[in-house]
Amino acid sequence: QVQLVESGGGLVQAGGSLRLSCVASGSVFRINTMGWYRQAPGKQRELVARIIRGGSVNYAASVKDRFTISGDVEKAVYLQMNSLKPEDTAVYYCNTDTLTWSGRVTAYWGQGTQVTVSS
Repeated sequence: QVQLVESGGGLVQAGGSLRLSCVASGSVFRINTMGWYRQAPGKQRELVARIIRGGSVNYAASVKDRFTISGDVEKAVYLQMNSLKPEDTAVYYCNTDTLTWSGRVTAYWGQGTQVTVSS
C-alpha cells in the first residue's frame, strides 16, 4: 500500500506560478513512476508530467516549457507550474504506478488538489 498526500493548490492569476507537492508513504516492492494528472470539469483525466524510475521524464505537450517536475519516485515529487493559463484550471492528482509485493501492477492516487487560474 502507498499513501499519497498532495499540497500546494490554490487560486492564482494568469501568468502566475504555483508549486505542488506530493509525498509518498507506505511500502511496495517497486515504484515504477510517480507524477501528476489533472481533470478539468467535463473532461477526462490527463497526464501532466511524470518521472519514470531511472530518471526519464514525460510532459504533456500543453505544459512543456512551463511546468517542471522534480523529486524522487520513492519519496516525493514536485510540480513547479509557471506562466499559468486559465486552461490549466483543474483538480490535480498525484499518481504512482507500482509493483506490489504480491506481483500486481497497481496504481495509487492522491485525494486531489484544486488549481484555479483566473483570467
